[in-house]
Amino acid sequence: MTWTAVTRLRQAVSRTEDTTRDRTATGLRPQDADDLVGTFAPDGALGFDPFPFLHALHEAGSHAVVIGQVAGIMHGSTELTGDLDLLWDGTPAEARALREALVIAGCTEPPDLDHPQVTYQVTGASGDLCTPALSWGGLDVTASLTRAVHADDPSGFTVRYAALDDLVRMRRAIGRPKDHRRADELERLRT
Repeated sequence: MTWTAVTRLRQAVSRTEDTTRDRTATGLRPQDADDLVGTFAPDGALGFDPFPFLHALHEAGSHAVVIGQVAGIMHGSTELTGDLDLLWDGTPAEARALREALVIAGCTEPPDLDHPQVTYQVTGASGDLCTPALSWGGLDVTASLTRAVHADDPSGFTVRYAALDDLVRMRRAIGRPKDHRRADELERLRT
């Protein structure tokens, strides 16, 4: 059932809150994360709650797809994260929907969406907004947008996230140590 994916994410957000409760801010942003540990170590994990932005994406009619470790968690990964990365098609219509969702979720300075990858920050989350035009290690991720999995949140909105095979391919193509480790974990979950 698709609610299981949302439940996994809600549990991970709760674990993140518990784990970081006594952590002091360091000034490190998710962009400062290393290639081994990932974005759980920097300050992005402090107060991490992607649900308001995920709800805003639904409300704005965005078709952006959750990728990265949040998608991994929705598939069953146990590693925590401190950012929410999204894949979107780069079209003007989707850019309008993303800008609307960003504003709804508290973004005071929406990024210029004319680039293949931009960072954003909203209340409770930050991360990257990526298009297929970004270099994905030679991988064409365009079809990942149409193969996305849908999960319904009990409060009445839908989250679109990368299908397991697409997420594993993205991780392998990017090729950082954390990506290989997480791809291995996801592949073990299949069996």
